[in-house]
Amino acid sequence: MKLAFLADPLSGFKIYKDSTFAMMREAARRGHAIYAFEQSDMALEGGIVSAQISEITLTGDGDDWFRATPKANARLSEFDAVILRKDPPFDMEYVYCTYLLDLAEKQGACVVNKAQAVRDHNEKLSITQFSEYTSPTLVTSDSTRLRDFHAEHGDVIFKPLDGMGGAGIFRIRSDGMNLGSVIESLTDLGRVTIMAQRYIPEIVKGDKRILVIGGKPVPFSLARIPQAGEVRGNLAAGGIGVAQPLTRRDREIAEALGPTLAARGLLLVGLDVIGDFLTEVNVTSPTCFQEITEQAGFDVAAMFIDAVEQVAGK
Repeated sequence: MKLAFLADPLSGFKIYKDSTFAMMREAARRGHAIYAFEQSDMALEGGIVSAQISEITLTGDGDDWFRATPKANARLSEFDAVILRKDPPFDMEYVYCTYLLDLAEKQGACVVNKAQAVRDHNEKLSITQFSEYTSPTLVTSDSTRLRDFHAEHGDVIFKPLDGMGGAGIFRIRSDGMNLGSVIESLTDLGRVTIMAQRYIPEIVKGDKRILVIGGKPVPFSLARIPQAGEVRGNLAAGGIGVAQPLTRRDREIAEALGPTLAARGLLLVGLDVIGDFLTEVNVTSPTCFQEITEQAGFDVAAMFIDAVEQVAGK
């Protein structure tokens, strides 16, 4: 197969933990041809969606891990699968990218995850479609509503709707210290919509990343455990990742959501679960492949490439 990865610059990859690299490595091991391009390489010309794309060869060298051919223009429909791995922020440039990928799909490209599905599933807001699995949640830009929610629940997490890696997340306890400042800052004085959720004490045991591939859960999660008084377990915020078998509740959530999300074109999803509650549905570039594989011995990348081969018909 010819697999084209739409990703951030390869030069910035930390290959010891990067999930996109793990996908590439497994695909190359199977003899598939690997290509890469960036969002800015895409174009629509003459009604055709194409990109300036390089073929990638993995060297096996940790410091100098790939070789790339000079970029050449190619239709996205020429590839067996286009794997969308662009990190947030999900800004308007990202939205435009999904529109181009929509057109590419109509021209015969197989895009994973499906562009419209990525666009339709804000990683914070998507949990509201599955409210039976979430803690009390409020989405608004109105300071009065946000203050009332805090007064009702006492211990609340406030976060932006477009962040990643734990950026912009605040915990306000029952004393309300800095409540006004946090609301004003996150909402830009009422101009930006944010999310508030009742604090889940089980965060001290980890923010669990549950990967769902082709509608089926990976049997191990990665519990990202906050360190040094942090409320955020995200690895990017200093959390420590510990692989562990799915709990009964983890599996219940994953098996309930998995088939629905897969049917919408989301081949790979990262569900975030704290305690017994779903907190995010990650669809842009879910991570934790390598940590789970190294600690639990389950080959996540192999499961993913199996699923890509199936949807690509190979």
